[in-house]
Amino acid sequence: MGDDSSAINSNYNDSKWRSLTLPHDWSIEGKFDEKHSTTFNQGALPAGIGWYRKTFSIPLSSKEKRVFINFDGIYRNSEVWINGTFLGKRPNGYISFQYELTPYLKFGNQKNVIAVKVDNSAQPSSRWYTGSGIYRNVWLETTHKTAIDHWGVFIRTPKVNSEATEVVIETALMNTNGIDDIIREIYDSSGKLVAKDNSTTSPPNAVENTSFENSKKQVSTLTIKKPNLWSLQRPYLYRSVIKLLKNGKIIDTYESKFGIRYFNFDSQKGFSLNGKQLKILGVCMHHDLGALGAAVNTRAIERQLEILKAMGCNAIRTAHNPPAPEVLDLCDKMGFIVMDEAFDMWKKKKNKFDYGSDFTEWHRKDLEDLVKRDRNHPSVFMWSIGNEIREQFDSSGTSIAKELVQIVKNIDSTRPVTCALTENNPEKNFIYQSGALDVLGFNYKLNDYSELPKRFAGEAIIAAETASALATRGHYDLPSDSMRIWPPDSKPFKNGNPGYTVSAYDHVYAYWGATHEQSWNAVKKNDFMAGTFVWSGFDFLGEPVPYQWPARSSYYGIVDLAGFPKDVYYMYQSEWTNKTMLHIFPHWNLPTGQAGWKTGDTVDVWAYYNNADEVELFLNRNSLGTKRKSGDTLHVSWRVNYQPGTIKAISRKNGKIVLSKEIKTAGAPAKIQLIADKKTLSANGEDLSFITVKILDAEGNLVPYADNLVNFEVRGEGSISGVDNGSQTSTESFKASYRKAYHGLCLLIVKSTEKKGSIVIKASGKNIGGSSVELKSY
Repeated sequence: MGDDSSAINSNYNDSKWRSLTLPHDWSIEGKFDEKHSTTFNQGALPAGIGWYRKTFSIPLSSKEKRVFINFDGIYRNSEVWINGTFLGKRPNGYISFQYELTPYLKFGNQKNVIAVKVDNSAQPSSRWYTGSGIYRNVWLETTHKTAIDHWGVFIRTPKVNSEATEVVIETALMNTNGIDDIIREIYDSSGKLVAKDNSTTSPPNAVENTSFENSKKQVSTLTIKKPNLWSLQRPYLYRSVIKLLKNGKIIDTYESKFGIRYFNFDSQKGFSLNGKQLKILGVCMHHDLGALGAAVNTRAIERQLEILKAMGCNAIRTAHNPPAPEVLDLCDKMGFIVMDEAFDMWKKKKNKFDYGSDFTEWHRKDLEDLVKRDRNHPSVFMWSIGNEIREQFDSSGTSIAKELVQIVKNIDSTRPVTCALTENNPEKNFIYQSGALDVLGFNYKLNDYSELPKRFAGEAIIAAETASALATRGHYDLPSDSMRIWPPDSKPFKNGNPGYTVSAYDHVYAYWGATHEQSWNAVKKNDFMAGTFVWSGFDFLGEPVPYQWPARSSYYGIVDLAGFPKDVYYMYQSEWTNKTMLHIFPHWNLPTGQAGWKTGDTVDVWAYYNNADEVELFLNRNSLGTKRKSGDTLHVSWRVNYQPGTIKAISRKNGKIVLSKEIKTAGAPAKIQLIADKKTLSANGEDLSFITVKILDAEGNLVPYADNLVNFEVRGEGSISGVDNGSQTSTESFKASYRKAYHGLCLLIVKSTEKKGSIVIKASGKNIGGSSVELKSY
């Protein structure tokens, strides 16, 4: 850490530097402090300047080839040197980019040194936590001098039907000198060859080209008979393989996965995928991974998507920046559609040191690189050129919107372009007036939804951002039917709870938003509305509305920062899935010496359910009555005089029991339960097991107010990658070997090594004994 410009030199002595494995986020390793220049809005974690150096060798066999280094993302203001020679700078912390190393390399036994400076010192630079460092993957790529360009393959399916589909493959070549054949093959998911094309008769002109813009493009059309369509339920992927041959030998191979699907936005009917109407059930997701910070990990992203999939979510908005490539790979594989977003601001800043300073110089290159990189992903169904852009309120918004849309269309004309707008008066919205947008995205203001088809006649519309409802997992304020607008305006909020908590009944939201039920009902009832992206899927670091320090992470999530669902998760599950479910809350407890329900207190009990007509509630076997959902209400509730014991709900359909759920009054904390989401890991140094830690009483009931300190020990072929508990105010380190429980739960994240073997995890705490679990790494 720190700024040492001599680190660019090959002979610089870095022997005392820390050795680490990428991806890496140094901010998440730091201590929380309100004095950090990032402020609580960026998680109250440190930023600054950091340097990375990598010493490596290139074999002599590569001397006649070309060598590149590809960065998936560096936050931010990265500068790169090879053997002391400056390669370039990229201010954007979310964009992927490439440099060629060839002219500056040493080969054989000689050493090469890559030096990277990361400057995240100018703060504040963001409205949320960004992380700092080379937080995404880095790749060293060696090619023949004649090769397919970086992101040089574009696969389109302009004509899709059940009998046959045309697949158009555009191939951009860096250097066409001496090519005598280009072979294009398509394989299905089982590895069977289903289409092939050769271009032997008209090889491209022998011209050397070194940039994508000037590269020679070859276009070929192949046909797949009886294609398998990519869908949310069956995300079928094909694999294209393109081979360049010179003198009969393969000199380059380029593989891409793609899917065959078609979709449509309609101003009256909304959205359809493969000819079937589909409501987009989406969430907005920032890029951090909780206790892991911004450092990309495929399993951590996959876990988030698994949790959302089980809720019924089918779409992701990459708020408000280009995602890691792994996000899109997983969405392709798991069946999510994605709004791929480019910018949170244009020229007009939202923070003193944000991307607005770089927009004029870099927006074209950054947007082009985003579209080139992501255009073959079947999950990507729409490009977004911005979020709540301030230029929508003046005439500059018109010209910039036209330019950005044209940049996208020049590279990919197969997908619509949107922008997430806040102004829904056509006369005041200059981005809309550009006429460039294919789909209008509107954030919040649900009471205006019914007017939108009149104001924007003939336009396709999506609710690009909804809700901004707030909750702390496991905390409940009464009465539950009293709406709380926190904060009520843009001024600093000072009237919340003493412990910086927010009630988990769905009755608290920011002044620009609405409850989850209100927000979903507004989308659900309007057929013209293509769908929704709820703010937000998970809690994220930073932006702790309604509070300031010591709060340091958000309250918006349907799922908390540790990945534990809040109660409203089950409202969405009841509405967005056909899976039969029943969820009741709150807890039913009066812990000794702590504030809980007291005998005789009035407590509101809620139930979310589906595939049933009604729910009956019991307290200590006494019926408290049967309730049915009515009108726009998506839950049922009872006002109950608290008595310790058991509260039980039974759902019924046509008089027959569907499901039953019960919650018992828990005793004192007595033991620990460890639940690993994966017990078998890959021995690749990257795989993770997320271990839920529950504090139980002697009878095995979760203790809802337990805050016991739990100590962890990991032996064998694994290590602690992070700890968390979902609390928005905890200042414990995410990298410690201990964690206090929060409302009865905490989380341990264990990472595999590169060696096969067993991993034994032990957890212990004062007066709660110990527990262990064994994992295997192969």
